[in-house]
Amino acid sequence: MRSVRVLVVVNPNATATTARERDVLAHALGSAADLQIVETANRGHAAALACRAMRDGTDVVVALGGDGTVNEVVNGLLTDGVHDKVPALGIVPAGSTNVFARALGLPDDRIEATGALLEGLRTGSRRAVSLGMVDDRWFVFGASVGFSAAVVDRVERHRRRGTRSTHTLYARLAVREFFRGERRNPKLHVELSDGTMHDDVYFVIVTNSDPWTYVGNRPLHPTPGVTLDTNLGMYARRRMSALGMLYSMARLSGAKPRVGNRGAHVARDLETVTVRADEPMPVEVDGDYLEPREKLVFRSVPEALRVVV
Repeated sequence: MRSVRVLVVVNPNATATTARERDVLAHALGSAADLQIVETANRGHAAALACRAMRDGTDVVVALGGDGTVNEVVNGLLTDGVHDKVPALGIVPAGSTNVFARALGLPDDRIEATGALLEGLRTGSRRAVSLGMVDDRWFVFGASVGFSAAVVDRVERHRRRGTRSTHTLYARLAVREFFRGERRNPKLHVELSDGTMHDDVYFVIVTNSDPWTYVGNRPLHPTPGVTLDTNLGMYARRRMSALGMLYSMARLSGAKPRVGNRGAHVARDLETVTVRADEPMPVEVDGDYLEPREKLVFRSVPEALRVVV
């Protein structure tokens, strides 16, 4: 019987990646698969490696890194769209947050995650998951336009200067962005699948899973009930007072989130979400910053990818 061909794409700069863990993973997988391990050298490299693996007939591509690495690998795997020859995705989480891995129920510990991956390879266990797209870019758990994307831009600038990415850094820069940003004139307009329009929106979060993200170990649930088996969710913020934001964030966190419509428009099970802006606005997908845009079309793609579980 032909051995399983596995490519492991390693982000050496991921928050929790160590050389020892890479060696353990290589040793463990090497006994169960025809294995190749490649470290990424720059932004976009993971996507290029995954695309080549897809076209070469590789069976499984494993992302060893954080959500950004997973996003790049997924975009590489789906370069030619959804088709039967797309390799399955494996994940060994090594980032600071690992939202997608948590949504899948994978262990957060790298050694335990490697064991789960080995078991999935041995048994052939796969899960088909829905994904989101914004224009031509795939995302696995969420994307946003406006305030939260501007925070991601600030974090990436600090990381390029050598600052370690931490939840504290995100929180500090979020507070700074909130008080320096535009809070009087909302510039976004949202159109949902059913034709519903929402004007005067400050920022938009589009989700493919729940929670959307974590602050430390506290989850944020702007769209409870959205899963990797459903269509998209949308949270469009229409008020930006400091007290209102603090109150809303408190209500959205924890095990029993309470989402009201007083400060935001919330919708679920959306096939498409169209966002228009009065001027180019910052955009991020899965925590990866994109260039500002004036119009974006988000859409749900059911059963877009198989994941080793």
